[in-house]
Amino acid sequence: MTVKIFIKRKMIDTREAELTLLLRQLRALALSQPGYVSGETLTRLDKKDECMVIGTWRSLEDWNNWVNNPKRIAVQAEIDKLLGEETEYALYSC
Repeated sequence: MTVKIFIKRKMIDTREAELTLLLRQLRALALSQPGYVSGETLTRLDKKDECMVIGTWRSLEDWNNWVNNPKRIAVQAEIDKLLGEETEYALYSC
């Protein structure tokens, strides 16, 4: 069963360059993770400081393996620290 993960983040203009580097690191790591299918980043039109990443994974097990990947955890912790709040996740089945 394919799953879609909706990842919501509030952006900070003053730290955009740092955040972009971290998000690229995270995406590069995800590309090599078994079960990763695709990802798409959307910027909200009515709230410029909010973005949504929609990740597609082959299975919930693959997603859970990614969530528990120590390299992902380290980069995600840097992202949350930079943004000043935890990233929100919502999981859906396809």
